[in-house]
Formats: sequence, structure tokens, C-alpha cells
Amino acid sequence: MWTITENRSWPYLEQTYDWVRDMQDVPQDPVHHGEGNVAIHTQMVLEALQQLPAYQALSAQDQEILWAAALLHDVEKRSTTVIEPDGHITSAGHARKGEGTARQILYREIPAPFHIREQIAKLVKYHSLPLWLLEKRDPLGTIIHAALQVNTQHLALLARADMIGRIALDTAELLYRIDCFEEYCKEHQCWGTSWPFENAQARMHYLRKGDAAPGYVPYKAPAVQVVIMSGLPGAGKDTYVKKHYPQPEWEIITLDNIRSQMKISPTDKSGTGKVVQAAKEQARVCLRSKRSFVWNATNTTHQMREQLIALCLQYDAHVTVVYVEVPYKELFRQNGGREAIVPHNAMQKLINKLEIPDLTEAHEVIYHVR
Repeated sequence: MWTITENRSWPYLEQTYDWVRDMQDVPQDPVHHGEGNVAIHTQMVLEALQQLPAYQALSAQDQEILWAAALLHDVEKRSTTVIEPDGHITSAGHARKGEGTARQILYREIPAPFHIREQIAKLVKYHSLPLWLLEKRDPLGTIIHAALQVNTQHLALLARADMIGRIALDTAELLYRIDCFEEYCKEHQCWGTSWPFENAQARMHYLRKGDAAPGYVPYKAPAVQVVIMSGLPGAGKDTYVKKHYPQPEWEIITLDNIRSQMKISPTDKSGTGKVVQAAKEQARVCLRSKRSFVWNATNTTHQMREQLIALCLQYDAHVTVVYVEVPYKELFRQNGGREAIVPHNAMQKLINKLEIPDLTEAHEVIYHVR
């Protein structure tokens, strides 16, 4: 069983991890956190979590996942906390930023199995959703979208511990909101599972059409197959493509090859746009002729992938994203063996920005993780 740490004493955690030490110096608004700083709050949350009967009923591994998420849930209040002119203390965006930090810690510093790491990262990202779901403009769309990424049952447990682990006058009200979140998820078939779409086409149609009903099943079949590779440099994308998508059955669009043909250096940022435009034109040719192709590039952020996916969906393509990953140390070893080695600092920046693809983006997502 994977564990984030065998020693759970707070002095040990502070001594071992700088991101735990930082919590001591992060203030919180006394109206919502009368207990004090983030370090005090996090300790109270961990204690509250372990006292919950629903937590005690979980498997040992699920308990560890939730414990790690509770430890990390406010990790980025250190970078987002602001004291407003009126004296109030806010930390807008700490959950979203915390997702990335949790991922980096569990990739670089405390290696966790991929599926465990991503569960923890998503719990950190969505840990306040149970409080505000019913205030969203589209609560059903919000929970369907979230349930494709995170276990809502575990999410409610984390949110409950988060509320119990503080001193505030509105605790009872917010716990009631979590009760409502639980009932809403159960009513809409998203409690501990994702919405039961008929197929991938139905899921993508709902996620892309704001006014669609989740039960609607499109009759139109995909016109062409497109594979979009995703992964850090040196992760093994080229090897995967050669093994699973042989030519001439598949057209391979590789940005590195186009860059080489156009004699544009990888460090030439102004030239990168020309390379991408040339690749997109190749993709359009394939899409118009209904010829299946693979787009082989890093595509390490949602925004990068979305540009390609949106283009492909205009031509009724079935889009599969293949994410390739190797352990942190192996990544740098493989990068060192490449023809075009990515500098160490550049690689670290890519890791910092890494966003893992999921089923909210494409018809299918394949994780090839070693």
C-alpha cells in the first residue's frame, strides 16, 4: 500500500517538508478560521477526518488518499493569501493552484502511483465544491463535469472534515450544504461515480453543448479517428506511436519533424507558431479527407489540447488522447538520450505547468504510465 508518510506527527512533517513548514506563516480570516493559521487548521482537519465514521469504513488505501488530500488541501494558501484593505483575509484560487502543487509534490518529491496521485490532486482542486455547488449557475453540469474527475463521496468527506476542523459561527450551515451536496449527487447518479452516459459520443455532446440533456444520444457516428499524444519530453511518446499507430494506416503529424524540415530551432519561440500552423494545415487535410492521424507533440496543458480537439470536433472526429508518463528520474534519463535534449530548467517549467488529460476533454483517454 502506498502511503505519503509513515510518520504522521506534525513536528516530523514540518521538519521534513518545506510546504508543511510554510503553513505556519499563512494567516486566515478569523471570521472563518478562529483557530488561527493554516498549520493549525490543517492539523484540526486531519484529526476531524480520522474521527468520521465514513472515513473509518474506507479501505486502508482510500484512507491514505483522503489523509494526503487533507494534508495538501490548503497547500497553496501560502501563495494566494491576501490581506484586503478592509482587513479581511482571502485566498482566492488556492484550490486550483493547489492541484498543480499536489501533483508536483507527488511526482517529484514523494513518488505516488499515477492513479493515486491524480485522485489526491483532484480532491485538492475540488475540495470546496460541496459548499457552493447549489449556488452555481448550472449545478447539474458542474457536478457531472466534476464527477468525471473526482470521487464525489470522498470529496464530501474531505469537505466535512474541512468544516469541522475550524472555529467559525457558520459551521452548522456549511455542514448542511454538504448534506445537500450529498443528496444532489445521489439524486443525479453522481455519488461516488460518474454520470452513466450511454457512450462517449453522448458524453462529449453533453459537455460541448451547454443546452443539451445528459441523456441525449447523438445518432451521427464519428467521421474520422484522431489521436492526440500528450506527455513531457522524453516520456516515450515516439515509441508509443511507432508501436500502436503504424504507417501507412495512420498519418503521423510530428511537430519536431516539421520544425526540423523548416530549420526552426526548438528555442525559437517566434518560429514555434509557424510550426504549429503548418501542423494544423496537415491536420485539416487529413480531416477533410477523413484520413486518421496522430498529432505527436507534448500537449501538456488543457489549453494546448483544447485548440486541437476543438478543431477536430468541427470535422466530427472521434478524439483519443494518449497520455504517456515515466517516473521523474527516468524522465531525465530518457530526455538525456534524445536528439533534441530539453534543458533542465525548461523541463522543470513544463512539469510545473503539467495538466493531466481526462474524460471531460475527449471521447477516450488512454494512460500509458510506467
